[in-house]
Amino acid sequence: MLHETELIEGCRKGSRASQRALYDRYCRKMLVVCLRYSKTTAEAEDILQEGFVKVFQGIENFRGESKLETWITRIMVNTALNANRKKLYLLPMVDIEETNLPEDEVSISGIHFTQLLEMIQALPQGCQIVFNMFAIEGFSHKEIAEQLGISEGTSKSQFARAKSLLQQRLLKESTYYERYGESKI
Repeated sequence: MLHETELIEGCRKGSRASQRALYDRYCRKMLVVCLRYSKTTAEAEDILQEGFVKVFQGIENFRGESKLETWITRIMVNTALNANRKKLYLLPMVDIEETNLPEDEVSISGIHFTQLLEMIQALPQGCQIVFNMFAIEGFSHKEIAEQLGISEGTSKSQFARAKSLLQQRLLKESTYYERYGESKI
């Protein structure tokens, strides 16, 4: 297995073997990132491929100030956001006045990762994007607003709606588990 610096140098020289090794090392983790921002596996795979094209085209600009994986993840998130931006003009995001949050705290123990991913993918597009950027990627609402061209208030309300929808779904899943004593995985 090649060391990271050898992979980077090989990719900078255009070595197909190095590019393949880099892709093989990071494709699974990056597919998970892409799945969080897409509605289907096919859509996520398209984003993944486009993202890796950008990685290989931009590897010359990688300065090593962060881990390579962090740099690649950022490219994948930006590629996913660009893909979603093209669709967002059809689905305007607006401030939500009222959010009905469940009273009970929801535990996600017993929920399989794939179930949680499906729940995130089932969110309305705007909620899904804001939820991923804020809760998973760690963007602030101000950064999200700038990236998506929306207000901070819209970002906050979309996150609140996503959180509410996920909590409702988790409550439903936990109720099923309590009632029937098994997970639907």
